[in-house]
Amino acid sequence: MFSLKGRVAVITGASSGLGRQMAHAFARAGADLVILARRIERLEELKKELEKEKVKILPIKCDVTKSEDINNAAILTEKEFGKVDILVNCAGSSKDKGVLEMNDEEWDFTISTDLTSVFKMTRAFANIMKKNNYGRIINIASMYGLVGNTEIPTIAYHSSKGGVVNFTRAAAAELAQYNITVNCICPGYFYTELTRDVLDTDYFKEFAKTHVPMKRYGNEGELNAGAIFLSSDEASYVTGVILPIDGGYTCV
Repeated sequence: MFSLKGRVAVITGASSGLGRQMAHAFARAGADLVILARRIERLEELKKELEKEKVKILPIKCDVTKSEDINNAAILTEKEFGKVDILVNCAGSSKDKGVLEMNDEEWDFTISTDLTSVFKMTRAFANIMKKNNYGRIINIASMYGLVGNTEIPTIAYHSSKGGVVNFTRAAAAELAQYNITVNCICPGYFYTELTRDVLDTDYFKEFAKTHVPMKRYGNEGELNAGAIFLSSDEASYVTGVILPIDGGYTCV
């Protein structure tokens, strides 16, 4: 079960963090990969690592806030592989301020990177999936798309990830007729380049022990099983699902 051999998976934000982890997981599952990010040199390094799994890797420099880059990536992917089976929307960034302090530029940056990019990527690659009447789209949101918080003022991040959650439901309803499923993973506290400084503080480690039922952060790889499952043929009747992987944070 859950083999992705012969499938083509596109992963954004693949140069670091959760996107890089997922690229390794999808390669181990047998999928050929299109890895997208702004830092092409990191993608080339990742390609060398992933090719050890005996799968094909196509790195493409792509800024997911730019429609031209996204559309070019879609063209190159279809030209190379002839299809797209899986799309993982993992790219993201954020300007962290509260509602009273955040300026327009910080708001627009976060919404563009974390929400609008998901729409643009889905539009471009679902149109390729539609041709083959098959697709799996996994959007990486956040548990902060389901709840507010009192520790880190980050109003635009909450808003963008909440938008991804309901975008997932709406896109799932629209694309079901083309045998394309759309689902969403909401990670809890995981180490990435954006979160490491905060998560490494003694204060936040104690906060996690108090507020996360499992009393720890997520470990590298603990998102992978959810993503592989939602990408599989076996998950053919699963769509519009919002899956928190957060150690129980949102259940209390």
